[in-house]
Amino acid sequence: MTLTTERLILRQWRGEDRAPWAAMNADPEVMRHFPGIQSRAESDDFIDRRAREIASKGYGFFALEERGSGAFVGMTGLTWPGFEGPFKPAMEIGWRLARDHWGKGYASEAARACLLFAKEDLGEREIIAFTAASNTRSMAVMERIGMSRVEGGDFMHPKLDPASPVALHVLYRINLKP
Repeated sequence: MTLTTERLILRQWRGEDRAPWAAMNADPEVMRHFPGIQSRAESDDFIDRRAREIASKGYGFFALEERGSGAFVGMTGLTWPGFEGPFKPAMEIGWRLARDHWGKGYASEAARACLLFAKEDLGEREIIAFTAASNTRSMAVMERIGMSRVEGGDFMHPKLDPASPVALHVLYRINLKP
């Protein structure tokens, strides 16, 4: 499964994605709103799990590539949250981009392609997104793609230590019904 936009390709993960993905996940600025940076082994495990998900379901968190240059940009895609929450069952949209690709509109462009795919190909009626309450950049992307913050939807991420500065998460939602 591959999705394309004017400037991007959302595709299955490749071996050559491992080094730039690991570099991204070792960048403290990219990982500021996560519990911490990731090791190479953790980054490789993410790719392995997401590649299996795409192979079995036809979608997941896709590798993101610039169409013109072939440069690795990060990831964007759809999945089912791997923890219990008041919003389940609901499909999640998410993204993470390398810092040198921030500010180009890539996250919004790729996310819009995923929302269209979710609606037209998967028949989903609603998509959620969540992020650490401190992550205003991701919240801005959510709003640019038409998502709205769920009033009373803030939650403590159950996989994080409640004392963590990124444990408090905000919830956004978009209705895909025609």
